[in-house]
Parts: sequence; structure tokens; C-alpha cells
Amino acid sequence: MTDQTAENIWNTSGPVQKSTAVVVLIGMVAIVGGALGFEHIGGYAPCELCLEQRNPYYWGIPFIAVGALAALFNWPACLTRGTLAIAFLCLIATALLGGYHAGVEWAFWPGPESCGAGLSATSSDAGNLLESLANSKPPSCADAAGRFLGISFAGWNFIAALALSVVAFRGAFGSTHR
Repeated sequence: MTDQTAENIWNTSGPVQKSTAVVVLIGMVAIVGGALGFEHIGGYAPCELCLEQRNPYYWGIPFIAVGALAALFNWPACLTRGTLAIAFLCLIATALLGGYHAGVEWAFWPGPESCGAGLSATSSDAGNLLESLANSKPPSCADAAGRFLGISFAGWNFIAALALSVVAFRGAFGSTHR
């Protein structure tokens, strides 16, 4: 490795990486935050595949947060680029899960046999708790909780994660200046 190559790896992040890391962080937080909002505020109970789609966000957000800090504080560029690459992989993983889930909802292929997130609604009254547990039915992965413009939450996750993965990829592997 030449001195010039080593210097390029360790130099500060360019304006593209700085803005990209922040945009990817905000995007990832907004997407998973929206899913949590639909669950806890909107009352949409997630199925097993819905919950699985959130995991890559939970894994990727801490990394890209470090990458955004690295970009903002002019830490080594390899740190920002590396965390953008990790975010890219996490976003591709959740996009694939979202595409698979949307296919299950449209009956293109079967979903997992153990498709159920748990209890969608339980009683806060201790006397009715056992009855509530006995009568509750976990949501099915094959039934979309809702659709907006004909696309389910899983489909929107696929679209959003795929679009954001392109941004992360360009930040990780693209030029430092435009």
C-alpha cells in the first residue's frame, strides 16, 4: 500500500460522507420510528415478519450514529465509510425481508409456519388476563395490517430501505466531493 493510499483512507470525510451519514441515520430512525408509532400509537399489531424487518434497523442505527459523529467531528474517513457500508448491508437485509413479507401478503409464496408476533391486545385487568390470553390471536404474516396507495407496510419498508440503501452505498463507496 502506498503512502498516498494510506493517507486517503485516513483523511477526513468529505462533504458527501458527512451529509450522507446524517441522512441515512435520520432515515433509518424515521423508518423504524414510524413502524413503532404505527404499533404503539396506531394500534397495528406486528406479525413475526414485521418484527424481523426491524432488527436490521436496530443493528444498523448505532453504527451509523457513530459514522455520523465521525463525519461531523472529522474523525478518520474510513470510520464514516465503514459505518455507511454496514448501514447499506442492514438496509439491504431489511429490504429483502420486506420484499419477502410483501410476497407472502400477496400469496406469491408461503410464509413461515410460526407466523405470530404474540398477543395483539391483552387486558390490564388482572381478573380478565387469563381470558384475554386465551382469546387473543396473533396476527398473520399473510394478512397486511393496512395498505397505503395499495402497498402494505412491508412493501413500503422494501421501497424505503432500498432507496436508503442506495444513498448509503453511494456514501460508502462514492467520491468524497461532488
